[in-house]
Amino acid sequence: MKKLLFGTMLLALVIAVPIPTMAGIDIHIGIPLPPPFFFPAPPEVIVIPDTNDVYVAPDIDADLFFWNGWWWRLWEGRWYRSYYYDQGWGYYNNVPSFYFDVDPGWRGYYRDHNWYGRRWNYERIPNRRLQQNWKSWHNDRHWERRGTWGVQSYQPRPQQQRQELRHQRQQQYQQRPEVQQHQQQRQQQQRQPQVRKPQGQQQRQPQVQQPRQQPQERVQQPQRREQRPQVQQPQHSQPQGKPEGGEVEHKK
Repeated sequence: MKKLLFGTMLLALVIAVPIPTMAGIDIHIGIPLPPPFFFPAPPEVIVIPDTNDVYVAPDIDADLFFWNGWWWRLWEGRWYRSYYYDQGWGYYNNVPSFYFDVDPGWRGYYRDHNWYGRRWNYERIPNRRLQQNWKSWHNDRHWERRGTWGVQSYQPRPQQQRQELRHQRQQQYQQRPEVQQHQQQRQQQQRQPQVRKPQGQQQRQPQVQQPRQQPQERVQQPQRREQRPQVQQPQHSQPQGKPEGGEVEHKK
C-alpha cells in the first residue's frame, strides 16, 4: 500500500513540474527559482535596435527576452532561461552575451515610439510567428539586412561605439547590489570544493608507498646465502696435504 501511494505521488510530481524545472532543482540545489509569469495570451515581442536578433516582451513590467531559441529573465541578480515563456525556468550560471547590447532605456523609447530622436515604427510579432521564423530570420540575417529595425532614417552605430557601450553597461551591471550579492555567494561556493581535494590526496599516498618496500627485502635474502660457500673453501685443502707428506714411507 505504501509503495503504491509513493508511486502515485511521484507520478503526480512528474506531471505537475516541467522537466526543465526539475533539472534546474537537481543541478543547482539551494538556488531558488523565479516565480512564473501569468499571461492571458502568448506575449508579443519586438526587436530591439542595434542588437543581434534580441526580442523583448514589452507588455509586462519585468524584462523578458527571447534570444537564440530561449526565453531569458533576470531575477534577484541571477539569470534564468527556459524554452517556455511562462514555466520551466532553470538557473543559468552566467550573463547571456546579448544582454550588454540591449539599451537600458528601451522601454521609454518603446512608449514614445522614438529611438534617439527618430521615429521608431516597431513591429509587434506574435509568439507563433516568432517560433516559426526566428531561426530562419537569424540564418538569413533578416533584421541585419533591413538595418533600421523600424527606425526611420536610422544608421547603426559603428562597431567601436557599440563595444564602448557594452563596456559601460557591463560596469553598471556589476554595480547592482543584487548582482554583487549573488557573485559573493558564487565565490563562497567555489571555495568549498577546493578545500576538500587535498585531504583525499593525502590519504591515498601511504597506501601506494607501502607495497614497494616488500620486494626489496626478498631480493637481498638470496645474496647472503651465496656468500657462505666461499668461506668453506680453505677446509678442503688439509686432507689433500697428508698423503704428500713422508711419515708413512719411513714406517715401512
